[in-house]
Amino acid sequence: MSGKRKGNEVFEGTRASAMPKRDVLKDDFDFEIPTQMVPLPSGGVIYPVDSPMYGKTEVAIKAMTAREEDILTSRALIKKGTVITELLKSAIIDDGFDPDVMLSGDRNALMITLRATGYGPEYNVEVDCPACGARTKQSFDLASLPIKELELDPVAPGANLFETELPMTKKKVRFRFLTGHDEREISVIQERKKKQGVTVDNQVTTRLLYQVVTVDGVTDKAKIGFFVRAMPARDSLHLRKYIDNNEPGIDMKSWMDCTACFESSEVRLPLGATFFWPDAD
Repeated sequence: MSGKRKGNEVFEGTRASAMPKRDVLKDDFDFEIPTQMVPLPSGGVIYPVDSPMYGKTEVAIKAMTAREEDILTSRALIKKGTVITELLKSAIIDDGFDPDVMLSGDRNALMITLRATGYGPEYNVEVDCPACGARTKQSFDLASLPIKELELDPVAPGANLFETELPMTKKKVRFRFLTGHDEREISVIQERKKKQGVTVDNQVTTRLLYQVVTVDGVTDKAKIGFFVRAMPARDSLHLRKYIDNNEPGIDMKSWMDCTACFESSEVRLPLGATFFWPDAD
């Protein structure tokens, strides 16, 4: 029996080498799926030195196809909270790029490009006017959103680890920027609490618990948790602003003209369900 299996494997290998694969799209339809290089806001400097992602300033992706639309509509992936990760896995061409461990800012850069190349850069979405509170439909140009590059130096090459000193307690805090995996875990935690009837919104402390790695050299997560929850508000605000101001990614802010009060205001673009599903022509 083992000899027969070996014979089949040899035969299969010979047949495969004798019959090279044809590029049906190119040969029969004269069509190739467009590809594009997307700049990575992080510059790849925070990924492990031995990772294929280290030092990469851009990544190659292919344009969205009907296959990616299947991913976006998969109820199983939506329920698991992995639909965006699977979408990025399908679109990324370069080997060794894992969307799960990519910074949220790098992932957002890929998502914006995928949306713009797939359905066009025009993004129509309802937003609340900061001036009067009226909810109106606005049109934004995704192609005009600027890239916010990483300017901070990590504490070591290939480390997603940065340091700042808190203004009141004078504690030195080392923190990390969130990854796709972190964002998904935080979302699962919030959803679980909602199902349990927990009404207290503790998203600020939850995110900080994922971001803070050490406080004055203390690495114990339980102890860090005590400190984060008891941190003076001024220190908390400093830390959150410092992280937000230095986090690489896409600047998701743009200007809107309210049709109700006629004021121009800067708003943050929401990435809701309609982001990948624009209105049909």
